[in-house]
Amino acid sequence: MAQVPQRFFDALAVRTWCGLSLRALGRAREEIDAINVYPVADGDTGTNLYLTLESAVAAVEAVFAAHEVDEGPRDATEAPPDAGDGPSLADAVGAMAHGALIGARGNSGTILAQLLRGMAQVLAARGDSAHTEGPGLRLALRHAAASARQAVAHPVEGTVLTVASAAADAADGVEGDCAEVARAAYEGARAALAATPGQLPALERAGVVDAGGHGLVTVLAALVETFTGRAPGPVAMPHARVAHGGEDRAGSDRVGSDRVGAARACAAEEGHGTQQERATDEDERPPAFEVIYLLEAEDAAVARLRQRLDALGDSLVVVGGDGLWNVHVHVDDAGAAVEAGVEAGRPYRIRITHFGHGDAHTTGTGRPPRERTQRAVVAVVPGEGLAALYAEAGATTLLARPGEPPASGELVQAVRRAHAREVVLLPNDAELRHTAAAAAEQARAGGIRVALIPTRSAVQGIAALAVHEPERRFDEDVVAMTSAAGATRHAEVTVAERQSWTTAGICQAGDVLGLIDGDVAVIGADVAQVAATVLDRMLSAGGELVTLVLGDEAPPDVADHLEARVREAYLAVDTVVYRGGRQGAVLLVGVE
Repeated sequence: MAQVPQRFFDALAVRTWCGLSLRALGRAREEIDAINVYPVADGDTGTNLYLTLESAVAAVEAVFAAHEVDEGPRDATEAPPDAGDGPSLADAVGAMAHGALIGARGNSGTILAQLLRGMAQVLAARGDSAHTEGPGLRLALRHAAASARQAVAHPVEGTVLTVASAAADAADGVEGDCAEVARAAYEGARAALAATPGQLPALERAGVVDAGGHGLVTVLAALVETFTGRAPGPVAMPHARVAHGGEDRAGSDRVGSDRVGAARACAAEEGHGTQQERATDEDERPPAFEVIYLLEAEDAAVARLRQRLDALGDSLVVVGGDGLWNVHVHVDDAGAAVEAGVEAGRPYRIRITHFGHGDAHTTGTGRPPRERTQRAVVAVVPGEGLAALYAEAGATTLLARPGEPPASGELVQAVRRAHAREVVLLPNDAELRHTAAAAAEQARAGGIRVALIPTRSAVQGIAALAVHEPERRFDEDVVAMTSAAGATRHAEVTVAERQSWTTAGICQAGDVLGLIDGDVAVIGADVAQVAATVLDRMLSAGGELVTLVLGDEAPPDVADHLEARVREAYLAVDTVVYRGGRQGAVLLVGVE
């Protein structure tokens, strides 16, 4: 159905564009995922772009809801409303940019967030102006392309950056209204997209165009529809060359399973993986982890962070500004990447993905890796330190900050990013049980075999991960992990935020609480004393191993105090200590 065209680029046009872009990416998501061969052939570019824009749409809708704007369409010939009638253009584009920034996923999603931010910087600079026209849109597209290129540590041609620059170049030559500028940008981007296989060997060998660039063309097509009322035709892409019976097989414009396999196999043969064409040693092993986090930091600290992360890995993209940044990098040492963020400021919403042996990366041996790993573990964790610990053990992690539990869509995305045929899901929180169950069901509908182990604490997840053996049959592995988690009693020491009734009596704000298996068992004034009491109660029923996970607010000597207590009072009981970072609780305790 034709869309009512918007004549001006105002707040309503921003809302319309975001909504149309999200629907278009939803339709194209699987196709874009399938042609994802660079910088990592992990088959998630379309999904990452969709989730990034979904966050932008939610932010824009929140602005309109706050202003209680009438959702009825405006006549195309009607003059734009006054800024006081609803959100201004600056309000709308600011929300769009912020939503994309905090919700950015993956390499392409992070770059898309910076493209939207670049546009917003130009459009918001118009102050309280209710709208802009063609010249303003041209400037916004130019600044978007430039700012995205600056955000990437080592720009490579033949990627979404090339497509964005071509869109801006094409728009520069147009004198007209927003519809003409949008159409020129789309046509320029589409032509640049078609040329990407000739710029990147990985794309040429796979017989596909750049996936991120395809996503941007899809978003620009929605911009054309916003101002003309009609969407351009579908993006035509070259077909993958699939050897079958000694002949190449050509498919339709839809990406089929043959094309998916060919794209990834050719990416494996290409042998330069994610090194952004900087690696000269063909035997160099690509990074094993993708690390993404939001960061509150000053500009000077971010400049130092860029240098440090660039030395640690590749595919470095840092976007944002005004004190809030989104950091994306591929590294071998996930813990070091997180620590670099801690030194620069306050990282949160940390996501660490283990690409896995035999994933989209290549090894330089000339042998194509498996399309997917057989099995992976996906875990929700409450702190940066635990995220690094789980990731080093091979798990794909999703950070759950206090008060910010992940949605089912984020869990589904984490399961997909694990890039495995079989996935063990560890929610590590009793309150995430239903969310995790919904995510597991959705992933199963997508052909992934998912087993949900109802872990209620990160220490139970540690116990499960310790006995994980990918070589075992899936059912046997799940049973072993479930048994290990179930045999681990869990506790936490935290500080009460307000007066409340508990199973141990009334607590006041500031009291130290000791919770055992989810129920308040001890109320006190000293962290070390409450922790010791909790530990004694747990070990009274026996145990062989105590796990302590220290939060940032834990007293510096509490671990030594508890370890000494275990050594003196409980023979043959071992203690291990980890640092969890900003995990909410002062201390997590596990007894196996």
